[in-house]
Amino acid sequence: MSQVIEYEKEGDIAVLSANNPPVNALGVEVRRGLMDGIERAETEGVRAVLIYGRGRTYFAGADIREFGKPPQDPWLPAICDRIEASPLLVVSALHGTALGGGLEVALSCHYRIAVPSTKIGLPEVNLGIIPGAGGTQRLPRVAGVTAALDVITTGRHVQAPEALEMGVLDKVQDGDPREIGLAYARELLAVKAPRRPICDMAKPTPIDFDAAYDAVLRKGRGQLSPAIAVRAVQASCEADDFTAGQARERELFTQLMASDQRKGLIHAFFAERAVSKLPELQGVRPRDLHQIGVIGGGTMGAGIATSALLAGLPVLLLEMSSEAASAAQDRIASNLAGAVKRGKLSPDDQADILRNKLSLAVDYDALSGVDLVIEAVFENMEVKKQVFARLDAVCKKGAILATNTSYLDINEIAQSVSRPHDVVGLHFFSPAHVMKLLEIVVADHTSPEVVATGFALGKRLGKVSVRAGVCDGFIGNRILSAYRTCADHMVLDGASPFQIDVALTRFGFAMGPFAMSDLAGLDIGWAARKRKRAAGQDPRARDSIYADKLCEAGHFGQKTGRGYYVYEKGKRGGQPNPDVLPLIEADRAAQGISPRTFSDEEIVRRYMVAMVNEAARVVGDGVARRPLDVDVTLLYGYGFPRYMGGPLKWSDLQGLPNVLDDIRKWSEQDAYFWQPAPLLVKLEAEDRCFDDLNKER
Repeated sequence: MSQVIEYEKEGDIAVLSANNPPVNALGVEVRRGLMDGIERAETEGVRAVLIYGRGRTYFAGADIREFGKPPQDPWLPAICDRIEASPLLVVSALHGTALGGGLEVALSCHYRIAVPSTKIGLPEVNLGIIPGAGGTQRLPRVAGVTAALDVITTGRHVQAPEALEMGVLDKVQDGDPREIGLAYARELLAVKAPRRPICDMAKPTPIDFDAAYDAVLRKGRGQLSPAIAVRAVQASCEADDFTAGQARERELFTQLMASDQRKGLIHAFFAERAVSKLPELQGVRPRDLHQIGVIGGGTMGAGIATSALLAGLPVLLLEMSSEAASAAQDRIASNLAGAVKRGKLSPDDQADILRNKLSLAVDYDALSGVDLVIEAVFENMEVKKQVFARLDAVCKKGAILATNTSYLDINEIAQSVSRPHDVVGLHFFSPAHVMKLLEIVVADHTSPEVVATGFALGKRLGKVSVRAGVCDGFIGNRILSAYRTCADHMVLDGASPFQIDVALTRFGFAMGPFAMSDLAGLDIGWAARKRKRAAGQDPRARDSIYADKLCEAGHFGQKTGRGYYVYEKGKRGGQPNPDVLPLIEADRAAQGISPRTFSDEEIVRRYMVAMVNEAARVVGDGVARRPLDVDVTLLYGYGFPRYMGGPLKWSDLQGLPNVLDDIRKWSEQDAYFWQPAPLLVKLEAEDRCFDDLNKER
């Protein structure tokens, strides 16, 4: 027998226990062990087989080390069919998680019992594929089409009580998985319960699958795998028999395995797990954090404080007046109320946090005991330096001084204090208690343990943390500045902000750049433009002032109710602001520009290529250590469609020579903006791609 599947006999029951830590992944040795175990049980005169997992879980899913490699025999579909076909009574006892192939194994058994904390699911769509071992055929037969589509197309985890109601589980019971599994198997044998192969059950009742397909495709903003899953489930109703339905499932699974979306989603999956693994932090112990301080209780500061409070950290929030502190408390209370409404927090916990975990102050001396302080004040270098001077004077030795600046030079801030090794950038994204990205910006003198503490904090807050170097805008906002400039150029040349937003949301972005600017606040970009102009811009750089005119009128986007769009209270989203197009037309006229027509395809291509070109500079300059750092930043902070893997994965899939051809073509009209990044040129010359760089580091 395989060592990862242990075999024993308990009377007339054969027990197959998975012992493949940490999550009993269904690698080839586990699959072989299951096959051998079933065959052995059938030759030894037992009446039933119990399958369960040792350790913390049942089979949690596939072995990620096998992703992208040719499958090895026995394949999981063959294992599931063999278990289901056994003449013995086969029972699974579940605990922990039964996800993907793990749930498919459980569904191939004749009966299923689980402890109450178990979670089941078929999350394959999140990797750009569909269940490929019968999940789309067996689940609808036990749960019905509607419930099965919900589980399969969302990839969500289902708690055991709900799974019991759906018919996926036969029994939920507290106890040790092995013991409750054995007791259940004995109970079934005692009453002479029949084998109950799902493949022999009646076909489920069909629904309007075309409507379901369209709805799922629309909801996924172009992601194919959830919609293709609808067609696989449709086969469970319409195929001639179970075998034909399985064949259709396999056909669709194979199509998706060959798709760019699958490649993009697999890349995103691995990139998220690799992004915080930095060689320089190996063995570095982060500092202890018992209480943090937040300076500034506006939208960003209140969001940062909320995020920390939800993670169980006591927070001391500093404002400049009692009135401002009270307003900040109201914002935090509103954020927490949203968490209660979403079921993330109980009303009692909300009250406890506001009463016992949140402290307010108007005097810097109150920060003397905090372990880390994050300033979230106005985006102005002199204001930031004044704050850090006060912090340097009052904060205890070893306290980490962090800035949430979006653009400013953290080296300059660090040089203004006596302990530059304790200074780090912690760039949250708004709303900070919702957005998952955290850029950890490492200045020249930031100590490794401060960096490690930043990553530890990010993990505690549930963030995806990315290391960034110091430059104007770091990783995300530096790249944003380039592709937003490209969008502004297209507006000057004839496109409208509204056409650009529509084209890019149809492409797969969560929001277009102009709607995103309204959400972030137009004053942020305005401040950055003024700062760059004051520093002196290259005379070859194109500029526009139409957005400045909106800001001069006090229109900063959603927070003022008016920006590129007009927002009405109680209504979702906004309507195009009629003031915008006349401002653009005036800007064009002043620059002598005759507008032309843009297709949606050209808008998307220019926008994406501008993004890739600047991202290549960011990697080439060392601001991002690896291309995957850029991809994760854009995925989690800027609404980039996950199924494309990130801009640099997208460019690999497009082919770097094709990207460079576009840059060189467009440089004939604007040689300043469309300068090829040196790293792009180098990779093309070496016939390499960005993913080659990910593998080097």
